[in-house]
Amino acid sequence: MIAKTTIDTVFETARVEEVIGDFVQLKRAGSNFKGLSPFSDERSPSFMVSPVKQIWKDFSSGKGGNVVAFLMEHEHFTYPEAIRYLAKKYNIEIEETEQSQEEKAEANEKESMYLVSEFAKKYFHDILLNNEEGQAIGYSYFKERGFTNETIRKFELGYSPESWDALTKEALGKGYKLDYLDKTGLTIVKEDKQFDRFKGRVMFPIQSMSGRTLGFGGRILGNDKKAAKYMNSPESDIYYKSKVLYGIFHAKQAIAKLDNCYLVEGYTDVIQFHQAGIENVVASSGTALTPDQIRLVNRLTKNITVLFDGDAAGLRASIRGIDLILEEGMNVKVCTFPDGEDPDSFARKNSHDEVVRYLEANSKDFIQFKASLLMDEAKNDPVKKAGLIRDMVASISKIPDRIQREIYLQETARIMDISEQVLVNTLAQLVQKEVTDTGKKQKQEQKAFEVVKNENSETAPKIDVLYELERKIIEILLLYGNKEEEFEDVLLKTNDEGEIEEAIEKKEYKVYQRIYLSLQEDEVELANPLFRDIYNDLVNYFHQNESFNMEHYLMHLAPELAQEVTDILMYEERELLHNWEGQNIIVKQKDQTIGQYVSETILTLRWYLVDRIIEELKGSITSGPDSDNTETLSMAMDYYKLINSFSSKLGRVMSRYS
Repeated sequence: MIAKTTIDTVFETARVEEVIGDFVQLKRAGSNFKGLSPFSDERSPSFMVSPVKQIWKDFSSGKGGNVVAFLMEHEHFTYPEAIRYLAKKYNIEIEETEQSQEEKAEANEKESMYLVSEFAKKYFHDILLNNEEGQAIGYSYFKERGFTNETIRKFELGYSPESWDALTKEALGKGYKLDYLDKTGLTIVKEDKQFDRFKGRVMFPIQSMSGRTLGFGGRILGNDKKAAKYMNSPESDIYYKSKVLYGIFHAKQAIAKLDNCYLVEGYTDVIQFHQAGIENVVASSGTALTPDQIRLVNRLTKNITVLFDGDAAGLRASIRGIDLILEEGMNVKVCTFPDGEDPDSFARKNSHDEVVRYLEANSKDFIQFKASLLMDEAKNDPVKKAGLIRDMVASISKIPDRIQREIYLQETARIMDISEQVLVNTLAQLVQKEVTDTGKKQKQEQKAFEVVKNENSETAPKIDVLYELERKIIEILLLYGNKEEEFEDVLLKTNDEGEIEEAIEKKEYKVYQRIYLSLQEDEVELANPLFRDIYNDLVNYFHQNESFNMEHYLMHLAPELAQEVTDILMYEERELLHNWEGQNIIVKQKDQTIGQYVSETILTLRWYLVDRIIEELKGSITSGPDSDNTETLSMAMDYYKLINSFSSKLGRVMSRYS
């Protein structure tokens, strides 16, 4: 078990913007950072990170929290795994305390699968470097491919012995369960027999963006024609082929820094490029490119350069992936290598500078690439040329940005020597067909638009004032709860003439104490159950702790409460967009002290509650000759005087809520 001192050091050291920046391309937005949501498919950024508050909020999915919560959501880490990841990132030594049997039993199934995969990676790597068979076969193969020792260690390449159950026996001997070896696909279990899936293969560990071992790719070195040349781990609870890019862990920082990603096909293409000093490269691992894989890159950059070898048949089949990239609103370039060359062989034969120069000189815009590729097929055949043009316009129709579409239409018209208007008409037909095919979806989107439109119109429904006031009290406690502030107390004193009059006395309180005493005095309990739970938890926390640390506080909260706390903190900037004054909700101004802000918010809440009492009294007034409403009216008048008192103290006229 990780010691509390280590956890405290991790939270004090880790920067949420730095950690999330490893997974999402962030851009400065005032005092915050913004980026595309890593949890949903979107083209407009709705993901916000606050360096000041050290929290994040994803407005598209509703998720949010601190740096550990992000790793748990995005990488599916357990809490201890997230702490260990951060400790490793910031070079913090982990102090361990003895783990109880109950705590050991809490490790869930996915975590066990990750542990088994990590063990297998280390086992294969050790066999490659230190075992006689591994050195003679696996290590020799990698050296023949031109990989240096540094590269082999960087990618933790390995070798699985030519034995039916070498890994399985070793893992079982170390205490790993056969069930998890089976579920990760490392071991094939058939009735009472079990054997290694990857026997006699060199091994390529497949890692997530954070470096977790998800699965493996294995290449056979023998001449068995019945066996597949490459074999991947089967899909499991931790490995989904369509959502993984080989090399993303090693490439993410270079991709974000250089604002471009090279997309290749195989493991060795990635490794050879890294060895040549070009690190912003990932591979689809031989599978057809998927939207999920493209979105992985989209978090880091808007620019993809697809690298193809000189195989024309492969080019024609792979070109379909370009349309998927365009649909995600990304910029695509294509670079092909000379006949007989692929990224692996080309990087092996040329220096870093030569490879970079070649990529820069030969990377074409996708329109130019499609035209040059397909024109060879069309040649002088008008029918084929017409089909080529439709193909190019179909690709352009995938681009969500209208200005970009128009520019590409102009470029196509120039390249293909055809009227731009014809292309515009063709594009319109394609778009119209898509609209017709997805009519239901379009109607749903239109309804959603109308709802948003109505919310911004003059007939929009009123804000739930009580909800906003209670939310504001929670926000004040979160932002200022432990601060000492000066407050005014109204005391009743007898003057020299024996008359009772009000006297103002200024006293120092902590903000949370003032709010607690004010609500207790009026016997007010927050109406919203979630706010009530957070309020009680915060007050108890302030009572028991001298200082308030947001990261530490979020750690101990239940998930639904932590989610709401994050929402409140990240919605603080939203207040500027609303007409809160018109709804009688106090918003802190720059020249306003915290004490004033707290007092005015409490007064406004009291006024709202009194206003509701008046409405109830008005509803209880009866009519008729025998009706006597004297007491009710008298009470209502007293409450009206109280509202006038609130108005006077707030220094503004209080309009009616109802």
